Amino acid sequence: MPFEYLIPISLFVCITLAIKFVIDGRVRRRYAETNVSEDLIKAMLVADEQSRRLSALKWGIVLTSIGAGFGLVGGFNMNTDNPAVFGLLIASAGIGMLIYHFVSNKPR
Repeated sequence: MPFEYLIPISLFVCITLAIKFVIDGRVRRRYAETNVSEDLIKAMLVADEQSRRLSALKWGIVLTSIGAGFGLVGGFNMNTDNPAVFGLLIASAGIGMLIYHFVSNKPR
């Protein structure tokens, strides 16, 4: 993949994340200005922290399973032109998402 394609993609990702951070900051500032109850603010912060933890867990599991898929591709000595390589990597990502689903919905 030529590096010329990475510049607009990374620019799009950066702009999208900047907009998300600005909007999240404005929403939190509005809540602070309108005298929302402290219980609501604490509940929002706890939910946000829980969401961040689960997001990190999800991507850790998915990337680990994709790494295992790449290990299988190397172990089977497959060429990158083989469509089975793409199927194996997509299947390993899907298995990682399923593992995350079962781990995150486990009763505590």
